[in-house]
Amino acid sequence: MSFNRKKKKENNGGYPPFLNMWKFGNLEIEGKVVLGPMAGFTSMGYRKFYKKFGVDLSYSEMVSDMGLIYQNQETLSYLNTSKDEGPVGIQLFGSEPDNIKKAAEIVAKTCSFFDFFDINAGCPVPKVTKSGAGSSLLKEPKKLADMVRAIKSVSDKPVSVKIRLGWDNSSINFKEVIKELEEAGVDMIAIHARTKKELYLGKPHFDLLKDLKKEMKVPLVVSGNIYTLDDAIEALDITGADAVMVARGGIGNPWLIKQLSHYFKTGERLPDASLEDQKKYCLELAQSMIEEKGEITAMRIYRSIAPKFFFGFPNSKEVRSRLAQSINTFEDLKTIVESI
Repeated sequence: MSFNRKKKKENNGGYPPFLNMWKFGNLEIEGKVVLGPMAGFTSMGYRKFYKKFGVDLSYSEMVSDMGLIYQNQETLSYLNTSKDEGPVGIQLFGSEPDNIKKAAEIVAKTCSFFDFFDINAGCPVPKVTKSGAGSSLLKEPKKLADMVRAIKSVSDKPVSVKIRLGWDNSSINFKEVIKELEEAGVDMIAIHARTKKELYLGKPHFDLLKDLKKEMKVPLVVSGNIYTLDDAIEALDITGADAVMVARGGIGNPWLIKQLSHYFKTGERLPDASLEDQKKYCLELAQSMIEEKGEITAMRIYRSIAPKFFFGFPNSKEVRSRLAQSINTFEDLKTIVESI
């Protein structure tokens, strides 16, 4: 039984492989697949595991500038990185240029290995936007540009920004934001093709980003509902972007990264992962996260990850329920997975 989260769309006439190399500041990126930052998911153990499938660029979880300034231990743990996962960026969120500047200086002194900074101007969660961070910054393009300048004043690392189309349908201003960011010297921009108000609901509006890359001076990465190879092909075909970002669509489906990476380098489509493949990947990712976080913490987090490996398979509802509720140790996980 093959693994398939969504019915594939027909790709009329096929799509030729892309020229894969693109430059981001002083970094040469050798492929088209970016692992998107996700709070609670993309820690070092997660990123290292996904790197093996063909990730070309990845980000840390969101890191609070004030958390770094106040030396919060949990916030500092988000700076854990390793050379074998690079290129990797540290994604900062905050609302004031002075604070983001101080946070960047702390990262430079604390983080053992990283390749670039990213500013989160796309998170739509109220807890973040109420503080003036995340998507709230789309209302203040000049301040967001000043935040880019602030980081660049203390670091020679490339700086990227992740944004959305705008705050809501009546204030779609991504082109204005892009202009301000480019004038500030940003090195790359990633765009989630929804507004803040849409959160993660409905279909992303890649049509609004049609041929956007032609209008830009810096590399463009696009994201939103990338669950299949055809989703990625469509997003890149419409926008002309340099790369596509996989986030929620890759949770429990690391093979999607491999399918994208392989296709963009060879033009060949790989089949979906089998059930046996998924069982193996589920256990391997768990081990990677245990290595990083310890068994108790990793397995608590894994209750929201493990069930996603088995979406799309017949009669998997009971198994997914057990995985979400009954795993406290790696042995618990292994027993359930091996019973499938």
